[in-house]
Amino acid sequence: MTKTKVHFEYSMHCQSEILYEYLASAEGLAEWFADEVVERGDDFYFSWNGGSAEKATLIRYKPESFVRFRWEEDEGTKYFFELTITVDEITNDLSLNITDFCEKGDENESRLYWDNLIENLQIKLGAA
Repeated sequence: MTKTKVHFEYSMHCQSEILYEYLASAEGLAEWFADEVVERGDDFYFSWNGGSAEKATLIRYKPESFVRFRWEEDEGTKYFFELTITVDEITNDLSLNITDFCEKGDENESRLYWDNLIENLQIKLGAA
């Protein structure tokens, strides 16, 4: 089934170095993205509510800039989710940009999902 690419942008009031740690490490991701995260090399295992772990592979990254993961179910496809830190050159404002793929028609649900996750992240960072 074909998925639709979605983009979301969130204003963040924190330092990029700190934000990156919450995006690229198992400990950081466990603070806001999943209940438990285990990192084995480039493979991250995410679990929620005591359920079985879902594997995502870190396929690209640039320190203090972005991380890109591909879920195991999407291997062999162009689908991924990416978390990118952007700093405005003029205002120095920092934002977190999300690129993800969802089923066609699920764009609103995807936005609500990410809105909730990023709200949790902003609370953890004191960046709300």
